Amino acid sequence: MSVAVSFHNVLKSFGPVQVLHGVNFALQPGRITALLGENGAGKSTLMKILSGYENLSGGELRINGQAMRFKSSRDAEAQGIVLIHQEFNLAEDLSIAENIFLGHEKKRGWLLDDASMREQAQQALAQVGLRVDVNTKVKQLIVAEKQLVEIAKALARKARLLIMDEPTATLTPGETQRLFALMAQFKAEGVTMVYISHKLDEVEQVTDEVVVMRDGQFVAQQPTRELTRQQMASLMVGRELSDLYPPKSVLASGGAPAMKVRGLTVPGWATDVDFEVHPGEILGFAGLVGAGRTELFEGLMGLRPRSAGAIELHGQAVRLRNPREAAAQGLTYLSEDRKGKGLHVRFGLRQNLTLMALDRYASPWLRVKDELKALAQAVDEFGIRAGSLDSLASSLSGGNQQKLALAKVLHPGPQVVVLDEPTRGVDVGAKRDIYLLIQKLAREGLAVVVISSELMELIGICHRVAVMRAGRLQTVLEAEQLTEEDLIAHATGTH
Repeated sequence: MSVAVSFHNVLKSFGPVQVLHGVNFALQPGRITALLGENGAGKSTLMKILSGYENLSGGELRINGQAMRFKSSRDAEAQGIVLIHQEFNLAEDLSIAENIFLGHEKKRGWLLDDASMREQAQQALAQVGLRVDVNTKVKQLIVAEKQLVEIAKALARKARLLIMDEPTATLTPGETQRLFALMAQFKAEGVTMVYISHKLDEVEQVTDEVVVMRDGQFVAQQPTRELTRQQMASLMVGRELSDLYPPKSVLASGGAPAMKVRGLTVPGWATDVDFEVHPGEILGFAGLVGAGRTELFEGLMGLRPRSAGAIELHGQAVRLRNPREAAAQGLTYLSEDRKGKGLHVRFGLRQNLTLMALDRYASPWLRVKDELKALAQAVDEFGIRAGSLDSLASSLSGGNQQKLALAKVLHPGPQVVVLDEPTRGVDVGAKRDIYLLIQKLAREGLAVVVISSELMELIGICHRVAVMRAGRLQTVLEAEQLTEEDLIAHATGTH
């Protein structure tokens, strides 16, 4: 039986801060509904209420017409409602079978019924198309396999309403299509699904209807086929987004490259790579997961060993042994892992901003007043929305964390900047802000390298795009040659 859900004047406050303001809408049973909104719109909070991770502050949640208040996620699961978190909720050191039944162990008398759990876990894996032994430890799996374990876990708990939060954020295009085929199979079996994503092309492809939230309020509910991506984006941000990608800056012809790389080899990841990027240019790097793009630039920065290669910055040969030496030479890198490597989320905004330029503020004593002045300027310049300048980085939304990370790597004043997945996990409004910022950097004469898994992003903002496959540079395409079909063909070796 499908699950029918309706929200009636739902309110939610965290202390004095109200995050949901009387939300009213219903989810159609047996359909796939996209839940859209900028970071901070209240989507995740509403879904945590539906799945028993948060309590209502007011209003009513009805399941199949009955008013419900779940005390825990276990209560919601008893009704067939399961949330698959954006950050996987798996115990890495346990086996797949142990994860699937964690907290729901089957017993025979006083003892655990391991044989029954392994058998049912294997059936759940077969249902999602994962051919792995259920005794395998989760830490041995790749990201896409962990995603399938999460879905198998939901199926083992008899999910009739499945909530997926950014399920394709770390999947390759092929893995994404397999997930969509699985969703189509669930839909045919009557499972209701809520799909939270910032990728509007995926929403267009896989969902039946769209619900949009903004600032903790319900905004719209319409069939997906009646909305263009542009209209979805405009509903999310509350204004017309006539151009997601700002006009590209005009490149000056001729002139020496800002950075020239020859024969760069990072053992196991990249082999004999040549490229160059000019002042004022935005050079994209495309490729499938595992193509070696991130590892190439980590080798360039001295973050992992490189066995060969010559690097020139503004015509001068340089040796870069670590990011500090690179920064001193005018080259900076923003990691794709903003929480793990880009920011210290338990530090304040001020400490994060000035970390790479501390010698500017500490000679010999730390001048906090100057740091605060620089922070106020960065908050204004980068459009960082924070409750207060004393906030911790962890309190910011994903888009604002990314803007802070950008401000941090740009604060020392580099001439060449490498941005790895600069808009991953940020909403459409923040994406446009980041694109405007990247174009501004190029117009100011910086050389910018953008590594991205989003092909339309590379086509929209780059002057040229380099395509990598299996650790080797396949081609570099000029702006007028850029199409999704060509980029995919070069990335997969089918060109």
